[in-house]
Amino acid sequence: MTADPAVPADPAVAPDPAAPADPSRPVTMADVAAAAGVSVKTVSNVLADRAHVRPGTRATVLAAVAALGYRVNPFASRLRSGRTGVIAFALPHLYQPYFGDLAERVIAAGERSGLTVVIEPTDAVAAAERAVLTGGRRQQVDGAIVSPAALGPAEIEGLRVDGPVVLLGPRLGAPPADHVVMDDRGAARTAVAHLLAAGRRRIAAIGTTPRGGSAGLREAGYRDALAEAGVPVDEALVLDAPDWDRRSSGAAAVVRLLASGAEFDAVFCFNDAMAFGALRVLAGRGVRVPDDVAVVGFDDTEQARFSTPPLTSVDPGQEQIARTAVELLVERIGGYAGDARVVVADHRLAVRESSGGPRTPVA
Repeated sequence: MTADPAVPADPAVAPDPAAPADPSRPVTMADVAAAAGVSVKTVSNVLADRAHVRPGTRATVLAAVAALGYRVNPFASRLRSGRTGVIAFALPHLYQPYFGDLAERVIAAGERSGLTVVIEPTDAVAAAERAVLTGGRRQQVDGAIVSPAALGPAEIEGLRVDGPVVLLGPRLGAPPADHVVMDDRGAARTAVAHLLAAGRRRIAAIGTTPRGGSAGLREAGYRDALAEAGVPVDEALVLDAPDWDRRSSGAAAVVRLLASGAEFDAVFCFNDAMAFGALRVLAGRGVRVPDDVAVVGFDDTEQARFSTPPLTSVDPGQEQIARTAVELLVERIGGYAGDARVVVADHRLAVRESSGGPRTPVA
């Protein structure tokens, strides 16, 4: 018995050399390489957008990618690169309105860059902040954005920061890492100048602390604005707030101010949380805002638009801070090894009813 002669393949149903042998399996980088007539390494270089690939080769590879419908597997890519695709945002507290709002913006900016953001509350504990900055709490992330609250400028400047890190907070003389800076002093000066322009002269400041930092800079901006207007500072109107980031601190400060008998026609609170506490006490004591006393906060949190009355507040450039911090961190993760960069965010004053601004509908 003789074997049947080979039957020639029908050209109409001949396999496409550019398609994988088994259409049920995913297209691989090896499939793309075979279709383009190049090595797998060349395909990898094209997909990573490396500059040394010839334009003609790049075009051939991209055409094969499009023809085969190849999709990059982000998990395999991260495994090869040793990256997790995760960054940390280390902040003092989530209960403070400013940090809650900022965390949302950092998460959104991370998502736009293809990154997952994990929140790392440090509870404003120096040891925890130090551990994040030096790498002790960052084993499972590619880098970190860190907003220290307990560490002073001298200690931060003296740290040896490990790995990709971006700092947030008051300006440092010699930052050990990229630093996105809030213009605390200039923004506070803007807030107090607004009150002065509205005819207020007895302006109380709530939020001084012996720790300095942002509080110290905002106090300096308050004093700058008064000096520029030729208005002397009455130290009886400058009140400390030990728990700087709580509404209760603002409330307690206004209670002390009213009990002191000192005359005042405006209050500048160093953050929105304390301003909300101040508004509550003033309303409870029958003090009309802004008719009797104008109130200005700092942070322009979402709650500021819904307080009674809506709170005039400094917007310190929160959206810019979040976006820039993520962009700088992505560059560091990608291999940028230049000197530490400092970016100062822009600020503006959101004027609302609490300082005499226009009435606005809630909706």
